[in-house]
Amino acid sequence: MKQPILVLSVVLLALQGSAPFAQVGAQPPERCEQGTQTDGAIYLICLPEDRPWNGDLVIFAHGYVAFNEPIALPDLELPDGTLIPDLVNGLGYAFATTSYRVNGLAVLEGTEDVIDLVEVFSQLHGEPGRVYLTGGSEGGLVTALAVEQHPEVFDGGLAACGPIGDFRDQIDYWGDFRVVFDHFFPMLIPGSPVDIPDEVIENWDAIYAPAVSDAIEADPDATDQLLQVTGAPIDPKDPASVEETVLGLLWYNVFATNDGVDKLNGQPYGNRLRVYRGSDHDLLLNRTVARFSAEESPLETIEKSYRTSGDLVSPLITLHTTGDPIIPYWHERAYRAKVAANGDSSFHVNIPVLRYGHCEFKNYELLVAFALLVFKSSGQELAGVRNVLPLERDWQAYASLAREYGAIR
Repeated sequence: MKQPILVLSVVLLALQGSAPFAQVGAQPPERCEQGTQTDGAIYLICLPEDRPWNGDLVIFAHGYVAFNEPIALPDLELPDGTLIPDLVNGLGYAFATTSYRVNGLAVLEGTEDVIDLVEVFSQLHGEPGRVYLTGGSEGGLVTALAVEQHPEVFDGGLAACGPIGDFRDQIDYWGDFRVVFDHFFPMLIPGSPVDIPDEVIENWDAIYAPAVSDAIEADPDATDQLLQVTGAPIDPKDPASVEETVLGLLWYNVFATNDGVDKLNGQPYGNRLRVYRGSDHDLLLNRTVARFSAEESPLETIEKSYRTSGDLVSPLITLHTTGDPIIPYWHERAYRAKVAANGDSSFHVNIPVLRYGHCEFKNYELLVAFALLVFKSSGQELAGVRNVLPLERDWQAYASLAREYGAIR
């Protein structure tokens, strides 16, 4: 299927956009060491080999992995074959990542595991100078929560394309897409939007994803109404983005719903009072669309443990594509409002990227975000960028954007 990858590299995650998720890619460099954390998560640590270590550590919090995948290190290979640890080490930083102890909804466990990874690193190589946490998608939420709640551990963070504005609204966005899809394409996906049959999960790639692709191609008018009602972004210049958006959002409903209900101790999606607009017959849509009520227990859990505060005492740089169909850009505006309400917006900078796609970034854009994090944390410009940007056009693009955001003088 065309499930979007939810993995963002620590410094240079040149996005792997809409390819199928791959947990295991090329083998890590031989210099790297792998082990098991006390909770069962697998860690990887890599130190620079051909240049001195600058004493600082960059930790990568990976994105969403389906609940039924094996526990494994995330794919650390970029589309051009470059390994992320090589890029991070090329800047002079130590690199570390963890599989997390669980897959699926892993925000709480992921946060604990990246904190523990700092201790693991310190025991093996000594306490690092500064520790930067970076992550994308679900890992972006891990990053934001950890930086807010544990400034004694992390000197700052880079959160890319994460649901940092409101986790409950993110759940409702995914749920709304499924119920509106079922209205326009009834009986295509068996079961309920809030209770996914095992048969659908097991046969998504072979049966249901192809059926969805065929259906939206056969009825472009219904597909257009689906997108208008839900506000799910597409790229007007790329017709293939319609299928990418629809399949990507439905994938999350299919693979994340049951796991989320289990881990949140109840069903968190509710649209009982939602008014849908944008179809050719809004009255009919609102009368006939399936309605669900969220249970109180999971909403309390979300409010207590999954909701960012915007209360920062160290820098948090956020990066987000404005046309993200999976985790929409409105999260950035919501998070910015939280930071402003706490009275000090200087710790947060969002870099919007005017592009379609989930975490669809250029390497130099990610480097600028990391350079800004380093500058705000240490007052120093990021060194070694030329080592990892060999193409002159990438270097020029980096320098221009970095000056715009004050990452270099």
